[in-house]
Amino acid sequence: MDPLSDDTIPFGEENTANSTQLPHPYVTFFHLFFRVTAVFIYFFGRLFTESFITLFVLIILLLSMDFWIVKNITGRIMVGLRWWNYVDDDGVSHWVYESKKGSVQHRVNSGESRIFWAGLWSVTGMWILFFITSLFSINFKWMLLVCIALTLNIANLYGYIKCKGGNQENLGISSMASSFIFQNIGKVRETMSSLNNPPSSPPNIKPTGIV
Repeated sequence: MDPLSDDTIPFGEENTANSTQLPHPYVTFFHLFFRVTAVFIYFFGRLFTESFITLFVLIILLLSMDFWIVKNITGRIMVGLRWWNYVDDDGVSHWVYESKKGSVQHRVNSGESRIFWAGLWSVTGMWILFFITSLFSINFKWMLLVCIALTLNIANLYGYIKCKGGNQENLGISSMASSFIFQNIGKVRETMSSLNNPPSSPPNIKPTGIV
């Protein structure tokens, strides 16, 4: 079966007719909710708790939900763009960038389109600012969190820019995002394991004299 034709709802056939109101208010809300909440907790979270682990886990969960929703739902419905991946029978990974074609491309609501792109660019810009701040303050544990946030946000932004340009490539920044996250999670796990289990000192062996 052709992976490109495996789709439950035909791409580009969603009900996105132009109107003076937002045709998908709930989708628009969740497009902004998780990403704005993640930025809010990063900026103000230390007023409520001093636990870095709590803030780290909470922000990562929000970033993960935002990445999934923006990639799989809001981009498709709000601007008629979609990027995705499939593995062919030979085990080769393909990255596909799609946009609405023909008459259906005029069904995108202009207000939702502006909100979509403003949300992508503005929040990515905020994380870039947070990265510069954490870099100059030499705060490496927060820098790791900001790098993960930047990677996820840039992956979606890059993917949708390529969709808008009508590009298709086999490799993309999204694959770099996945490898970057898993590499850093592995480093964090190793660091925490080494802190919790310090190396034991060698046994005290008394020297024996030569008889």
